[in-house]
Amino acid sequence: MELYKSDAFLDELLLEDCPYMDLTVELLGIGDRPGELVCSPRENCVLAGVETAAALWEKCGARVDRHARSGDRLIAGQPFLSVRGRAADLHRALKIAQNIMEYMTGIATRTADMLERARAVRPDVQGAVASIAGGLVVKLPLLLLLTSYATPDVQVAVTRKNFPGAKRLCLEAATCAGARVHRLGLSDSVLIFDQHRVFLRHEPRSEAGENAPTPSPVELLAARVPALRRALPEKILAAEVDTPEEAFILAKAGMDSIQCEKFSSTELAATVKQIRLMRPDILILAAGGIRSDNAADYAAAGADVLVTSWVYTGKPADIHIEARAAD
Repeated sequence: MELYKSDAFLDELLLEDCPYMDLTVELLGIGDRPGELVCSPRENCVLAGVETAAALWEKCGARVDRHARSGDRLIAGQPFLSVRGRAADLHRALKIAQNIMEYMTGIATRTADMLERARAVRPDVQGAVASIAGGLVVKLPLLLLLTSYATPDVQVAVTRKNFPGAKRLCLEAATCAGARVHRLGLSDSVLIFDQHRVFLRHEPRSEAGENAPTPSPVELLAARVPALRRALPEKILAAEVDTPEEAFILAKAGMDSIQCEKFSSTELAATVKQIRLMRPDILILAAGGIRSDNAADYAAAGADVLVTSWVYTGKPADIHIEARAAD
């Protein structure tokens, strides 16, 4: 899925690397000489970012021929992009375009690897990029999550723990490899963490007596679920939990989605089994430490969604750009 990028966004990327002029090109006096750049990966990969790179070069006045698109699987040495134009135009966007393709291709390749490993256990696995629920901007991803309630499908979701300022590029890289947008940010969905629950206040009732136990933050949240649903009836109510006991309390209270943070796969399997007996319709997410090497274990445990930021980490892909001077 290619995300919209304004001219201002592309200009900001170009200005990051070339705020005034390319001093090297100017010094050598080669700016008007025609040439070509040919891009290819040095290793097998899932390509991403090629559309953004092409837009950057086109904005500089170069002509672009794409031989592949984001989401395509490439073998080492396979050319996927050719760029023709003046040396000044080619060099102005070269490094920022290369960086974007390398970082995004790294994310896409790791996302595809994680999906493949999950599919080894659950062949019907689907992708989803992390963010619970959605407003008008992400209604389709929300519907995809909702339809998974009563199915055996498991989704792989990447969180919004991207490098600040790079969300648009990170999400595009993950979605082109089979993922879908889950949670875009604070404004599109409700996900209640422990950091929210500690601020809930207990209003003791006089009939309860002075010796009545003080409810825990999770119990306070459980009591508020009906009121929260009345306030936002069109949204999924989701909460993160740290223990099976917290999961049971909130599932029983009627939460739509429970995100199990840092559960072992064995602990998650037992939790899922018990909750399904009570709430077969609830959405259960596994989060915290989910990686490519344990995705199959958490898929087998029965989670509906595997939430991860792992795909954002690791080395970028290695994209070779060969420069050729025209005769």
